Amino acid sequence: MAGKLFFVPTPIGNLNDISPRIVETLKSVDFILAEDTRTSRNLLKHFNIEKPLLSYHKFNEHKTLENIIEKIEAGHSVAVISDAGTPGISDPGFMLSRECRRRGLTVETLPGPCALIPAIVNSGLPCERFCFEGFLPQKSGRKSRIEMIANEGRTTVLYESPLRLLKTLVAFSEICGQERQASVSREISKLHEETIRGTLGELIVHFTKNPPKGEIVIVLAGKPENDTPKIHKNKYKR
Repeated sequence: MAGKLFFVPTPIGNLNDISPRIVETLKSVDFILAEDTRTSRNLLKHFNIEKPLLSYHKFNEHKTLENIIEKIEAGHSVAVISDAGTPGISDPGFMLSRECRRRGLTVETLPGPCALIPAIVNSGLPCERFCFEGFLPQKSGRKSRIEMIANEGRTTVLYESPLRLLKTLVAFSEICGQERQASVSREISKLHEETIRGTLGELIVHFTKNPPKGEIVIVLAGKPENDTPKIHKNKYKR
């Protein structure tokens, strides 16, 4: 009888966000696939979970796929975790889920921590309908993706590095205009959590004076009706 694949969310900051069901699941499986075994080993030790850890990240997910599938087909239960949040959301997991679906293997995803939901609710922007873009391309396709998002009528949620935040805000302001509403959340559920809301212009001024640290989520308001995004001269040179 085939085993089962579990996608298991882990805390994005506060360890109290983990649920009893998540702990029970991690204690019950035969193997745990971890994005960074060093980070995950500390988390598992905190909750007294002792299970074999296998490395599973974006650089090896292709070559490890068949081995993992064979374990599940042989009857083993396998859990996938990322460093923080829900695996598969801007983290490895999609290819494994797709292959399990193709072979008729059971997949179960537990509800739990995910940075995009607190960020969009906390933004004060419309969230009954929204788009999630994950991380923008760093090079090829970045400009066209920004232009596409600028023309989206729904609220858009993005993840970003603190090192690229200001560059990204400026790029959006050049297309959307400085008055487009947005918010930036960082360190969600951690000690120094904060959300800064305002126009793109105001956010650029703020983060020019206050270089950001920590995990970043950008929430951008949708394009207003009858508004045509244009390229605006960038007055925030760095």
